[in-house]
Amino acid sequence: MPEELKLPAGFARRMVDWQRCQGRQHLPWQHTRDPYRVWLSEIMLQQTQVSTVLDYYPRFLQRFPDVASLAAAAQDDVLALWSGLGYYSRARHLHRCAQDVVERFGGTFPQSAEQLMTLPGIGRSTAAAIAAFCFDERVSILDGNVKRVLSRVLGYDADLAVASHERALWALAERLLPRQPVDMPAYTQSLMDVGATLCQPRKVQCEVCPVHDLCVARAEGQPLAYPVKSRKLKRSSATLWVLWAVNAQGQVWLHKRPARGIWAGLFSLPVFDDEASLLQACPHGRAPRYIEPWKHVLTHRDLYLHPVCMAVESEQPPQCEGQWVHARDWPQLGLPAPIRSLLEGRSG
Repeated sequence: MPEELKLPAGFARRMVDWQRCQGRQHLPWQHTRDPYRVWLSEIMLQQTQVSTVLDYYPRFLQRFPDVASLAAAAQDDVLALWSGLGYYSRARHLHRCAQDVVERFGGTFPQSAEQLMTLPGIGRSTAAAIAAFCFDERVSILDGNVKRVLSRVLGYDADLAVASHERALWALAERLLPRQPVDMPAYTQSLMDVGATLCQPRKVQCEVCPVHDLCVARAEGQPLAYPVKSRKLKRSSATLWVLWAVNAQGQVWLHKRPARGIWAGLFSLPVFDDEASLLQACPHGRAPRYIEPWKHVLTHRDLYLHPVCMAVESEQPPQCEGQWVHARDWPQLGLPAPIRSLLEGRSG
């Protein structure tokens, strides 16, 4: 990145004016100064599409309308309500954060990004979003959307896989902030809106972008060349054999996953590394019924699931950790999305 870089004049004003006239206005977490609601939306929107969050957000608020009710809940209840959103560490951090807000701050969210960052699961960008939206603090977010927008506008070609280069972009983002604190909510939302709707990873709509004539990447004719990030996480894969054991009463054998690793803290059908281990764990089951395997795609990992359904008529349960759970009860548990789909007959 050239040292003589000049910041585009009027950038913040353009973004604020555009957002107030043409930006998104319909999202349920907008137009609120309640840090609990803003925080909840920010955590849900991490790595998750807005369309998906629109389903979960109102249900979550109906069950846990404030930080005190969330803090008082059992973690299993929180995970159950989160089931299907993925990235379940977010739900565990959400629960611990609510408890911290109650215990450390008397149930009131702190008003500065610096203090917000001391809470579990709240990083620098999320803290900045809460502080900007709720308290007009002049701090910049820098999530994936914003990195993309700013790197294209500025022509910032330093490798963002290098921590010092990302810090440098953050410093530039701070210099671009509007001067008036009252503009911070609209400005912060504008960065999110432009990144989500006009300046996307593989598609750009430069002709309707409010800062198209300030954008270096557009002037160069190669907006998709930004941002630059050389290191990419390699995809991995795993094969899991899934035991779907059902007894004569129609109960399903489920166990709670360990606190670390895949599906941590969720209830799941038992999984095994190979077919032999699965069959050994359920020696009293009738002839196994093999269900068509399928691939479940995570962000950086592919899971190849091989479910085996077995009816257990003996009083002896499977020889692995777990418990029988009635059909009326398991839908309310926190279950991994592919396991829930399997139990509901929607595998694949």
